Amino acid sequence: MNSPGRRRPVPTHEELAAWRAYIETSEIVRARVEARLHEDSGLSGGDYRVLLALSEADGRAMRSSELAAHIEWERSRLSGHLGRMERRGLVRREPCAEDARGSRVVLTDSGDRAFHASTLPHLRAIKEVFVDALTPEQLDHLRDAAAAVRRHLRLADGT
Repeated sequence: MNSPGRRRPVPTHEELAAWRAYIETSEIVRARVEARLHEDSGLSGGDYRVLLALSEADGRAMRSSELAAHIEWERSRLSGHLGRMERRGLVRREPCAEDARGSRVVLTDSGDRAFHASTLPHLRAIKEVFVDALTPEQLDHLRDAAAAVRRHLRLADGT
């Protein structure tokens, strides 16, 4: 039994049902949006995240460690992914002037074109797969819920 001020150590049946609905649905939505991205542009979701981060960075370049932190990937995962993107001409790596041990990842002109060509179809897929399923009020509630979780986790943009 729980006293009035004491929280349960595990989720209730209803809380667990909400968790499962969120996880299962978000995985399906992400998979469908990423499948459309790949179908429309040949880019993976990972490619798009890297290209987006670099397109927004000063000089279209970031240190690889900074890029890994920005997209919340392990550096080893990023390194392998960058190798594949480099072979396709989307990015290039060059020595970092500030740190001989590190490297900078630079968005190539080809990568910039691929990113920009993929953006409109990607946004359409997000709208069709996700946004169109919800009312404006539901989107507001979802945004509020995501902000509450981000605040709870002490993440930036928890507002």
